[in-house]
Amino acid sequence: MHPEIVLPCLDEAEALPHVLARMPAGWPVIVVDNGSTDDTAQVARDLGARVVVEPRRGYGAAVHAGLEAATGELVAFLDGDGSLDPGVLPGMAETVAAGWADIAVGRRVPDSAGVWPWHARAANAVIAAMLRARGVPVHDIAPVRVARRKALLDLQIADRAFGYPLELLLRAGQAGWRFHEIPVAYARRAGGRSKVSGSVKGTVRAGRDMTRLLR
Repeated sequence: MHPEIVLPCLDEAEALPHVLARMPAGWPVIVVDNGSTDDTAQVARDLGARVVVEPRRGYGAAVHAGLEAATGELVAFLDGDGSLDPGVLPGMAETVAAGWADIAVGRRVPDSAGVWPWHARAANAVIAAMLRARGVPVHDIAPVRVARRKALLDLQIADRAFGYPLELLLRAGQAGWRFHEIPVAYARRAGGRSKVSGSVKGTVRAGRDMTRLLR
């Protein structure tokens, strides 16, 4: 059985056709509609994805709802905006399935200038450095990762906002997980504007949610 892919989505109706067309063949997709005001849920259903509705706003709330709704042994996570290449997922899943690592995480590599705004890139670098100082061997807090569903649930991640991926990495590190970091092409999103890196305000909000976990 293929891993399930969780896509947390807020107003991604424009991007979803591009995103879902690039998914690995045969992999089931769970689109978590996080209070969208557009046709995200209907577009996802029309394109064959399973839709889970999570009305409580927050990246972590959407991701965790998808994790709980998944039924497979392995779960993959990817943003629903088309900025990350899903072609890396099979290799990431194989790394975990074969027992070479407990979690595979992506390290974004911009495919052109201006894709990753300076404010978002700088904040990410600082937080990743703080993680490495705590023994978590990552260089990016990228929204693409693959791990075993039960192991993720056992981490008991509490954050439901932008701090979710950081808390996941922190708890995994504390639990002695083996990490494997894989480069992933990072492109301009397929539609709309990023809720995080698309503005300084979004970056500051995400940084605030994350840094409070490192105090």
